Amino acid sequence: MTTRLRLDIAYDGAEFRGWANQPGLRTVCGVLEQALSTVLREPVQLTVAGRTDAGVHAEGQVAHCDLGDAPDLGKLTHRLARFLPADVRVTRIAVAPPEFDARFAALRRHYIYRLSTARHGANPLERGYVVPQAKPVDVEAMRAASARLLGLHDFAAFCRFREGATTVRELQRYDWAVDGDRLTATVSADAFCWSMVRSLVGAVLAVGEGRRPVEWVDRLLSERTRSSAVLVAPAHGLSLVAVDYPADADLAARTAETRAVRTAPPPGSCCGD
Repeated sequence: MTTRLRLDIAYDGAEFRGWANQPGLRTVCGVLEQALSTVLREPVQLTVAGRTDAGVHAEGQVAHCDLGDAPDLGKLTHRLARFLPADVRVTRIAVAPPEFDARFAALRRHYIYRLSTARHGANPLERGYVVPQAKPVDVEAMRAASARLLGLHDFAAFCRFREGATTVRELQRYDWAVDGDRLTATVSADAFCWSMVRSLVGAVLAVGEGRRPVEWVDRLLSERTRSSAVLVAPAHGLSLVAVDYPADADLAARTAETRAVRTAPPPGSCCGD
């Protein structure tokens, strides 16, 4: 009998070449699968809620895997902590319903992007996850531009090309909060395509710095290929903080709905958006 496990995961992305397995490179998926396979003494393949790029962090990543036998979850969490390097942790493990799919059952993903507007730059103790914003910005203009991007759109101008992947997404939240010299963007959507969040941040920062008018983002939404005018914000300011899922009774329906509009990754790969 197969047991499906849900894993909640946190990692510092600085020394990883992203989530997905890449031959000869250190990736989050590769490190976790190796540790799990060693501890459980059987091959483990993870399916993840959202593949993060090189240098991007996670505080609330979610993945699932299928095992032949149900392990002792308390012992598994403790043993994994001994086998894993310090920059990745499995913070919670739970038995999940067979219908749970970390990727396809997700309702939405939540990211935050952290900037420092201090004249001295980012605090040295925060430099690994806060990006210095050297130029003054008009936060109200940024909020206005962000609001114009909300809704169901083709975000091709903000996404790197991936064969067979749709760039239609529903952006459900995009706002900016100011706390002293900390400027934080919160970005939520049903899913994100490759580099979309950092491109959204880069585009709106161009508005905030006065290099582009607020209405410029409307034109970006009309484009059907990646826009060279959109600069991608640095990776280390971005963190995946949470993934939402429906009630257990609605998991199968959500998975079927999502699969109808997204392609599956090739066999043997780590899954993501």
